[in-house]
Amino acid sequence: MSRVFLASRNRKKIEEMQRILREHAPDLDVLGIDDVDHYDEPVEDQPTFEGNALLKARAGFEATGLPSLADDSGLCVDALNGMPGVLSARWGGTTPKSDARNNELLLQQLADVPDERRGAHFACAVAFVHAGGEEVVEGRMPGHVIRELRGDGGFGYDVLFVADEYAAEGLTSAELSPAEKDRISHRGRALREIAPRVAKVVGAGA
Repeated sequence: MSRVFLASRNRKKIEEMQRILREHAPDLDVLGIDDVDHYDEPVEDQPTFEGNALLKARAGFEATGLPSLADDSGLCVDALNGMPGVLSARWGGTTPKSDARNNELLLQQLADVPDERRGAHFACAVAFVHAGGEEVVEGRMPGHVIRELRGDGGFGYDVLFVADEYAAEGLTSAELSPAEKDRISHRGRALREIAPRVAKVVGAGA
């Protein structure tokens, strides 16, 4: 079985990536940080999703020698001038990181914002670093932030976000099946774009 490394400990993210990549490479196994020997993970201090994704993928490739993927993604809210953006995972603090605290803070910050001004989008950059070079692709999922938590799937801000494709039904990303979310999500779009390239590189033994 061919292997690639994903610089993440998030099991749901690893499973999501494996589902999409296996559409192009059925025998591909995705390893996460907890599946390899310990290495010093870089501080995500870049001002862009692309910069942080490259930082993590480069460190992963150097540490493991495996073709390495990394993503950086976040929620960009119009009424907050694009924030939390690259700070999405640590919006509510870092000791420790907490989805619940992030969501609670976001709801507080948007409490007085009317429904018509609650537009937002998820953005994702996926970096792929291997012996033959490196590349980055980006994906986006537009929608809006609702006023309460709904759903028990997904992770992060999924419980607060309704994508444009499901606006009529009012379903949050956390209420979608994994297949439905993969089809429209920012990460799904970016992964589907880069998956054929990953399959080609792994098939070439890079």
